[in-house]
Amino acid sequence: MTGPEHQPTTAQPTTAQLAASARAVREHIVDMCAGPEGGHLGGSMSAVEILVALFFRTMDIDPADPEWKQRDIFVLSKGHAAMALYATLAERGFIPRAEVATFCRPGSRLATHGNVAVPGVEFATGSLGHGLALANGTAWAQRQAGGAAEDAAARTPARTFVLLGDGELQEGTVWEAAQVARALNADNLVAVVDVNGFQQTGAVREVSDGAPVADRWAGFGWHTVEVDGHDLAALGEALDGAVRAPGPAAVVCRTVKARGVGVLEGRPASHFVRLDTERKLARVRSSLGAAAPAASGGGRPGRG
Repeated sequence: MTGPEHQPTTAQPTTAQLAASARAVREHIVDMCAGPEGGHLGGSMSAVEILVALFFRTMDIDPADPEWKQRDIFVLSKGHAAMALYATLAERGFIPRAEVATFCRPGSRLATHGNVAVPGVEFATGSLGHGLALANGTAWAQRQAGGAAEDAAARTPARTFVLLGDGELQEGTVWEAAQVARALNADNLVAVVDVNGFQQTGAVREVSDGAPVADRWAGFGWHTVEVDGHDLAALGEALDGAVRAPGPAAVVCRTVKARGVGVLEGRPASHFVRLDTERKLARVRSSLGAAAPAASGGGRPGRG
């Protein structure tokens, strides 16, 4: 939605342009993992195309005015993937690209988990299971601000998108929030689920199997679609359908842990990585884009 005096929307990028942005985001993530603290590489890499599709194609936002009142809102519920969000914000123009190099350095605003001091970060997240409840609140506020026009089609509230991990779905608060969203008929709320198959302690199916994920969301009355979370064209179409849904919508994305880093794809050890030697960094950089044909992909705080 755009206001009468504020129209940030630009022409839709091509799939090739989106892919180039995704490549740049992955390079930033690898560089951040080379910092003193390391980072949650696996779950950040699995979410790259999702974030690029949202921030470069689907969401109505303005990097020049991050606080624009009619903006679409993004909530990173799987807060340990903050590296991917920071990198996306840098490529989208919310923060300088050079700031990525300060990740977890003394005095930096780029903390391990989301920091609201960073333009484009709406909530400080990291304690899993709360993002959908927060998104319920922002989506409700957006609908109130959008008015209650007699013609429902004339109502154009801004939208809220929330990204969750599949391990995170083990939190009961997620399903309480899902039930509330359906009861409120939150037609401007889209949940995107990064199903990479792993959490901190191993494969999700071995810890607490919640499959099939799409059926669970549909069972709560959500419009649900399942898609390859690394296919930018398919993601765009799925998100288009989600924003047109008459109630809350869930886009369930099949992804690969550490996608794009051939030496780590689908490995639980990719969950948290510290590239603290030139040899490690060089090996990972050289494998960027050397994706395995199929894998699923879990060490430090965070699930999925």
